Amino acid sequence: MGEKKVISLLVTGGEANAGPPLGPSLGPLGVNVLAVVNAINEKTKEYAGMKVPVKVEVDVESKQFSIDVGIPSTAMLVMKEANISKGSGKPGSEYVGNITMDKVVKIARLKMNSSYARTIESSVKEVIGCCVSLGVTIDGKKPKDVIKDIEEGRLDISKFIN
Repeated sequence: MGEKKVISLLVTGGEANAGPPLGPSLGPLGVNVLAVVNAINEKTKEYAGMKVPVKVEVDVESKQFSIDVGIPSTAMLVMKEANISKGSGKPGSEYVGNITMDKVVKIARLKMNSSYARTIESSVKEVIGCCVSLGVTIDGKKPKDVIKDIEEGRLDISKFIN
């Protein structure tokens, strides 16, 4: 194995191209830029329109490459599930979208490995916290009320987790 070069960048899912920042970073390494771009787009197409962290590792001698696709930010995932392009300008008083508790748990599972949360319940609370700052309700309820319901035992999230 030869020397490895790693390039980390944020790309829009399914929309990477040979222009900056990718082309200029990969060009000098002598790797087939188009092959890398196509591979990135194939691996990120399910995150269309979202910013996705991507690492491209290139073996400088053999010109072989591998691509590691990260998971978009919690905010991006919430916005995708709520079908909104941006958060509320006045979170807390103005709500711009709604997601179900099932979707909250789905996002919490996706983010679990890159989160500081140690349990799925904590991860769910992190996602709900993100809903607070985006102005997104959960099953039509204000996110702070949902957290209160969880903490006071009125909402059992274990039924959504299994």
